[in-house]
Amino acid sequence: MGGGSHYIEDGEFKIYSQNGEDGIIDFLLHLLDSSLDKYPKAFIEFGVENYLESNTRFLLQFRNFYGLILDGCRDNINFIKSDSIYWKYDLEARCAFITKDNINDLIKSYLESRELSNVLLLSIDIDGNDYYIWDSINVIDPAIVIIEYNALFGSDKCLSVPYKQDFYRFDAHYSGLYFGASIKALINLGKSKGYRFVGADSSGTNLFFIKNNLDSSSLKTYSLDEYCKRHKARQSRDKNGNLTYLSHNDRLKEIEHLPLINPFS
Repeated sequence: MGGGSHYIEDGEFKIYSQNGEDGIIDFLLHLLDSSLDKYPKAFIEFGVENYLESNTRFLLQFRNFYGLILDGCRDNINFIKSDSIYWKYDLEARCAFITKDNINDLIKSYLESRELSNVLLLSIDIDGNDYYIWDSINVIDPAIVIIEYNALFGSDKCLSVPYKQDFYRFDAHYSGLYFGASIKALINLGKSKGYRFVGADSSGTNLFFIKNNLDSSSLKTYSLDEYCKRHKARQSRDKNGNLTYLSHNDRLKEIEHLPLINPFS
């Protein structure tokens, strides 16, 4: 891309990511290139399932990054370890149900195994306690953080599901719509940890943050309301697990009776 200002969505493309995150990450690495020398080409990603769709696989295979991936399902971890990428690259896959009490120990164990003190990129997508996990992490200070938000919670308030150590999205509510935190809650958390919000993917799924000491002045953002309105996914389920295809305001009506809190207060 040429000079001037850009929205991160301008760089979107999809190889392994759910939406256009692969392109956004690649664009940010180009943008920040000269200021990333102090960071190892390493990543940490949680909630990868079988890793066929993820935010870091493109980095692993096309930029020769290395990293730690975590998932709570043993079958998913076994699948990853049977994939040829597991011997072709320095990828560590561990089975763990992540909580705010164990996340730092999990990360420290990996850092020590690779003689690292930091990573370049952190991606959080665990469909539940995302806010509390990022808030708890204090053993790394990545250049880039990607975290899923719940656009249904709107743009005006700091909101999250209450912390529950064994939170599971479809146990919390059969629709699968009740999880995570609002965009405002995560932006406020990012500010408190020294990060600038630089945008979201065009599907309204993931937020992107860059460390304050890195120059991201050429990036523009939309209104927070725009980042919520762009989320069009119709992924709701009924009590039998069947898709119900709720859209627009009907999605929020399905879960409006469930408790939300301001985790930043």
